Amino acid sequence: MSDKKVAVVTGTSSGIGLHTAVGLARKGIQVVATMRDTSRADRLRAEAARQGVDLAVRRLDVTDRDGARACLNQVAADFGPIGILVNNAGQATIGTLEQLDDAALQQQLDVNFLGAAALTRHVLASMRESGGGRIVSVSSDGGVVGQPFLDAYCASKFALEGLMQSLAPMAARFGIAVSVVEPASVATNVTENINLEALSNPDDPYRNLGEKYLKAAYAAMGKAQAVQEAAAVVIEAATTGTPRFRWQTSETAVASVGLSLADLDGGNVVNAMSHWLD
Repeated sequence: MSDKKVAVVTGTSSGIGLHTAVGLARKGIQVVATMRDTSRADRLRAEAARQGVDLAVRRLDVTDRDGARACLNQVAADFGPIGILVNNAGQATIGTLEQLDDAALQQQLDVNFLGAAALTRHVLASMRESGGGRIVSVSSDGGVVGQPFLDAYCASKFALEGLMQSLAPMAARFGIAVSVVEPASVATNVTENINLEALSNPDDPYRNLGEKYLKAAYAAMGKAQAVQEAAAVVIEAATTGTPRFRWQTSETAVASVGLSLADLDGGNVVNAMSHWLD
């Protein structure tokens, strides 16, 4: 069993999760990088080798509650109590509400909200008993700003932020810092974790607006933040000596989140988001 601080990071096969896991390992933390399919760990292992760090890779599907709990228990048995949990695993379904059935809504909640809630619940006891810990959940500016055709995704991220903000003052009484990190557009392989099925019907009345939305979204991706920069903010949130609840990863995210948090009647956000459909 290692004497190092132990961090579990979910969703590490690519993107922010991959670079967060490697970056935490560079800080001398024992990182357990988890993913739904460990056959996709090649990029993670290659980046860890390139940066000269070691980390453990474990299978964890956040929608498999029993399996996820068993994974965390085994991590604690192998390495010691989990001191840092980074809830990064996520997925986005594109579609407006009339296009989304209950299964699509439930799937977004399962991955982006309920999975993170279950993992957080599981580590709280040991963090309380040890007198501290860090829980960092990767949200989005879409956790504060409702965006067209991201109805289910934004709903799940709003729920995640509501849960974590409610938990934060309670957890702080036990020395546990709870934070959310809010990226805007990040230059990662978005096609891996986005479901476009709702826009596949050529006769759908929303098809034209959906195409306009996607055009705007992909244009924004052309100006996206480097994934390493976003991951660096997650790492800072997980390790800083002065933790806070909300972290944005770029000036774009600051502007987006700030627009909503200052918008008491919601009109500015609705007007701003309507331009994505022009």
